Amino acid sequence: MLRKTVHRNSSVLIYIVSTFAIILWGMSYIWTNRLIELNIPISYFVFIRIFIAGFVLFLLNAASGKIKGIHRKDLPKFLLLAFCEPFIYFICETYGVKETGSPTISAMIIATIPIFSVAAGLIFFKEKVSAVNIGGIILSLVGIVLVAMSKGELGSHFLIGIISLLIAVISEVGHASLTKSLSGNYSSQVIVMYQFLIGSVYLLPLFIFKGLDDFDMKTYFSAEVWYPIICLAVLCSSLAFSLWVSTIKSLGVAKSSIFSALIPVAAALIAWLLGQEVLNSRQWIGIALSTVGVILSQHTVKKISISGV
Repeated sequence: MLRKTVHRNSSVLIYIVSTFAIILWGMSYIWTNRLIELNIPISYFVFIRIFIAGFVLFLLNAASGKIKGIHRKDLPKFLLLAFCEPFIYFICETYGVKETGSPTISAMIIATIPIFSVAAGLIFFKEKVSAVNIGGIILSLVGIVLVAMSKGELGSHFLIGIISLLIAVISEVGHASLTKSLSGNYSSQVIVMYQFLIGSVYLLPLFIFKGLDDFDMKTYFSAEVWYPIICLAVLCSSLAFSLWVSTIKSLGVAKSSIFSALIPVAAALIAWLLGQEVLNSRQWIGIALSTVGVILSQHTVKKISISGV
């Protein structure tokens, strides 16, 4: 009985952790949009965000004595992990949204992450996914499409945008799969620390050659710019990604991915609460469907044993 209670409490905790990470990532859209409105180059604030996040985690791990070197056999995985995310994902997602010119289409493409993740979980980790789980994922995707639907004109480089978004989706699945394979030997904070520190090295050339174009010290070093950057780095990167590694480790690649697909829903709700967006009835229905879909996607059929027969 005690073991069942501990297991139940652990399951509840991991869902709370997952939800908190998604809320933080939902907030990241608000802070990122603020930086874009200030005309701060993406190559500038993405690099600084990732570098600060890695540095903060390095200080925390060093202070707690949890620094662990990378085993030689795991070095290629860490290099590929950082290449998938933050490098490829952040670049392709941002430019994908820009080139398609349509938030609706972009959100629908990014929302296909669970479908690719289910395949990865089944193929690489032999994770068990029931018909109810798959039905929940589909229902959640339908809800996400309803929430994300909005009017938007298609950009002149629409096809390039679609390809960029699909690459972002694949890179996120690769990131989740590599994280799963590393989580048995390294703590969440250590994995994310190396991921961001290596990722900042990948992003450094873009920062130097593109991020510093038209550099204005008064603007780039203002509190108005650094407040959202610090929030993105500490909350949405250091904290949220550390929590997310724990989610992947506990739930697996397929089931954890459905939470990441709810980020557009979280962003819409946060924007509504802050008075930045008015949600219509279609979007509220989408939120309800997504919530039900998440519940179904996490459903586990319990085996009932009959004794004394």
